[in-house]
Amino acid sequence: MRLFVSIDLPDTLVEGVAGVQDRFSEADGLSFTDPRQTHVTLKFLGDVDADRVPAIEDALELAVESDIDFGSFDATVEGLGVFPSLDYIRVVWLGIGDGENEMILLHDAVESRVYDLGFEPEENKFIPHATIARMQHAGGKELVQKHVRELEPEIGEMEVEEIRLTKSELTAEGPEYSTVSAFRL
Repeated sequence: MRLFVSIDLPDTLVEGVAGVQDRFSEADGLSFTDPRQTHVTLKFLGDVDADRVPAIEDALELAVESDIDFGSFDATVEGLGVFPSLDYIRVVWLGIGDGENEMILLHDAVESRVYDLGFEPEENKFIPHATIARMQHAGGKELVQKHVRELEPEIGEMEVEEIRLTKSELTAEGPEYSTVSAFRL
């Protein structure tokens, strides 16, 4: 099964996410994520055998209980960015303002614990973000660049109370996510 560790955005932010996506609707080549499934990926685990899930769950439990010294926290979803760069855009994302440092600490704790299980660390610096679109071809690149440079959306606030081990199932309509387990902060 295909797994990742996430912080899910609440339903109260769906309309704001969709509104930002609408601003990019004229950009040819973008494939939008479902705003109801918007999340911050703390760690992508990839294809994992089902028999490894209990060990991953134990590691995540230790990450939130032993490795971080804060409970739930407030975060703001705001700003825009792209990966890997404005010259070559593959992903368009919403950023995290308040709560960014806590998300980085959560990522580091998760990364450390799953590394002990044999999962490779990320090669790039972790930047907390929520993907809103993927660029399939560069037809709308100039419009995307313009919006990323000029727009400064403020989607809203959320309380981060848990992280989730999430299963991703790829379908013809796009990925479908389901929670395998949740870990309260």
